Amino acid sequence: MSGTPEDRTDRAVTVMVVDDHPMWRDAVARDLAEAGFDVVATAGDGPQAVRRAKAAEPDVLVLDLNLPGLPGVQVCKELVAADAGLRVLVLSASGEHADVLEAVKSGATGYLLKSSSTEELLDAVRRTAAGDAVFTPGLAGLVLGEYRRLAGQPAPAASGEPDVPQLTERETEVLRLVAKGLSYKQIAERLVISHRTVQNHVQNTLGKLQLHNRVELVRYAIERGLDSSG
Repeated sequence: MSGTPEDRTDRAVTVMVVDDHPMWRDAVARDLAEAGFDVVATAGDGPQAVRRAKAAEPDVLVLDLNLPGLPGVQVCKELVAADAGLRVLVLSASGEHADVLEAVKSGATGYLLKSSSTEELLDAVRRTAAGDAVFTPGLAGLVLGEYRRLAGQPAPAASGEPDVPQLTERETEVLRLVAKGLSYKQIAERLVISHRTVQNHVQNTLGKLQLHNRVELVRYAIERGLDSSG
């Protein structure tokens, strides 16, 4: 799971589907398999999801929130803590703002409603595998709005440390566009560089700032006003 999406070009993206409704779970798994994804595991409850995901090590976890045994947000939190490279796309019937924000805070990189079409799901899984944050229309603004609200609160003492890592001009430029909600592909087109170069800049920035995923990166950028500058 450690490679970039370009490193995966010689194999299908591996996906695991977690949902407690067998017919829905099987239908999603079938649609993904028919689209060329390698469905390496499925699970119907929280504890089973954690066990099987750790064994199968999928690139993308398609996760329902309402699970018996262990809530989806706990499953997400536990698996992302065990493997920071895991990308989690929540597929839920709930569009409640609290559910969306809780999922994102637990480490999910995307949130799609079950009312989405099959094509929207397939596109979301592809983009999630490529490192994009994917949200059902309307929810991306909610997540960014929440980060802006949090950014308006007093910053924790740790962020006032004098040794703030120095980013290059290009890394800062990429970070600003990430904060504005652009996908890696859009950033690559805007800056006239390759998709892989954008990913390299993001990975370097994550390492310098000691952050774990794109969601944390967006919050960092918004806290510093990068989303409204430039």
